[in-house]
Amino acid sequence: MYFDSFTTAAIAAELNALLGGRVQAIVEPDELSIGLEVYAQRKRHYLLISAQPRSARCHLVSARLRRGVEHASPLGLLLNKYVEGARLTAITQPPWERILWLDFSGPQGDTRLIAEIMDQRSNIILTVGNDILDCIKRIWPEKNRYRTVLPGQPYVPPPPQRKLAPDHLTPALLEDFLQRAPDVPAWEVLVNQLAGISPLLAREVVYRACDEPEAPAFDLSAERLHGVLFDLIAEAQSGKWSPCVVPSEDGGYRAYAAYTLTHLAPYQPVESISEAIAAYYEAPAGLEAYGAAKARVQMQIDDALERISRKLTALKHEALEATKVDLLRKQGELILAYGPTLLPGQRQLVAQYAPDEPPLTIELDPELSPVENAKRCFERYEKAKRAATDIPALLTEAEGEVAYLEQLATDLKLAENWPEIDAVREALQEAGHWRGEHLRGPRGGKPGIRRFTTSDGFVILVGRNAGQNHTLVTERSTPADLWLHARGVPGSHVLIKNDGRPIPEQVIQKAAQLAAYYSARRDEASVEVDVTERRYVRPIKGGKPGQVTYKHERTLTVKPAKSL
Repeated sequence: MYFDSFTTAAIAAELNALLGGRVQAIVEPDELSIGLEVYAQRKRHYLLISAQPRSARCHLVSARLRRGVEHASPLGLLLNKYVEGARLTAITQPPWERILWLDFSGPQGDTRLIAEIMDQRSNIILTVGNDILDCIKRIWPEKNRYRTVLPGQPYVPPPPQRKLAPDHLTPALLEDFLQRAPDVPAWEVLVNQLAGISPLLAREVVYRACDEPEAPAFDLSAERLHGVLFDLIAEAQSGKWSPCVVPSEDGGYRAYAAYTLTHLAPYQPVESISEAIAAYYEAPAGLEAYGAAKARVQMQIDDALERISRKLTALKHEALEATKVDLLRKQGELILAYGPTLLPGQRQLVAQYAPDEPPLTIELDPELSPVENAKRCFERYEKAKRAATDIPALLTEAEGEVAYLEQLATDLKLAENWPEIDAVREALQEAGHWRGEHLRGPRGGKPGIRRFTTSDGFVILVGRNAGQNHTLVTERSTPADLWLHARGVPGSHVLIKNDGRPIPEQVIQKAAQLAAYYSARRDEASVEVDVTERRYVRPIKGGKPGQVTYKHERTLTVKPAKSL
């Protein structure tokens, strides 16, 4: 665990800049995380506290945190009541613990938010006085005998570490610790005997003492090791932090610390410990915070696609039968004609329908009479005849459903906020593909059509979803506008409004780049985009929203771009 007591102290020192700031918003990026937007020193700061077992942490992030849960948790609701609008009055770290106390004072009184950053046992707890209002992980008596963490119960801190405080260590005591386990790596001795010392910090201390992080205890000078440790402690107590990250081969980072990791060189110094932690975990401050919500909607889309795919398979099978319409009629007539010559139990009839046609081999059911066998052929003939009339339209309808669902999947992928996610879910509901609780309408209002204006005043409109694509073509355009769409894939409809001036090619190129970005191929290096006048674009009769046909297009190949 890299979030050790030194990291906790560095975060506490960094958060001192927020003291006196007002909490403007509370968000829940996921089920085990809380985000606070704090306005302090004429600036908005975004604080993330996570109790995720494998990524528990507390730090500032550079971008606004996003809500990643559909419904606020009980803790989230209480934070909205007690902490939103309150001022941050104090930040405290119990000595050598991975715990932060954030004290707030607001209209509802004084509260304390406790961040316990301890791997699997991490928790976020809101208290008034010493009583728990709620927590992100409820701990029942049968699960933990030492302490219960439940609403209404008194707050009991985690059990104290039965280790020596590092600042109480003497060279003599350290010598004794090393001699008790001479063959054990020295870093393990430090971790086992001293409170708040992580394996990462211990290895760094040992490396600075002897240039070998895995050196055994017998090979170290207690005096030297003690001096290195106390130098680090002195730097921390004086606020001389040296945060850094250690790059990994895959382009990410394999470690971070509030002190220089010389034993993991090459390391990269960074401006703050929050920057180091955010880089290591890639904090969910942006669109990835909606991953869980999108996954649930995508599951509904996948289920609907599977159902329609099964329907398509069945229709195509029936279409094959429909090609045999005339053959089935001929087989029935031959069975009736040759019925008197058929023997009981006969399984096959070979007969010629016309002199200029090859003989037909007809399979018979030996359990049925000739008349019954003929009747079966005529029944299949009538069904195939109906299918020959109905199936093409049904196939077109099913293929349109697949294309619409693929468009909704692209809309979901491109969604940047809750209203856009809910617009996809509402579209699934209206199309009859949603399974589960129905929505009454998108939360936070419906998203507006994207609007871009070029430097020379041309307006470009970009649909956010299938419904807006339909609106662009049917309501927000004139025949002379230019219409653009990524060729052959789901994506946004794009319009360049014709204001009476010739539209320059450079404007068309920019609009094409937008069409490429807001499509299923946004991650590709180059995308083909079709361009035509809107007069040549027509909604498909009986089709889903946004489904069109068009002609007289030309095709551009462009690099996707999110903005002008």
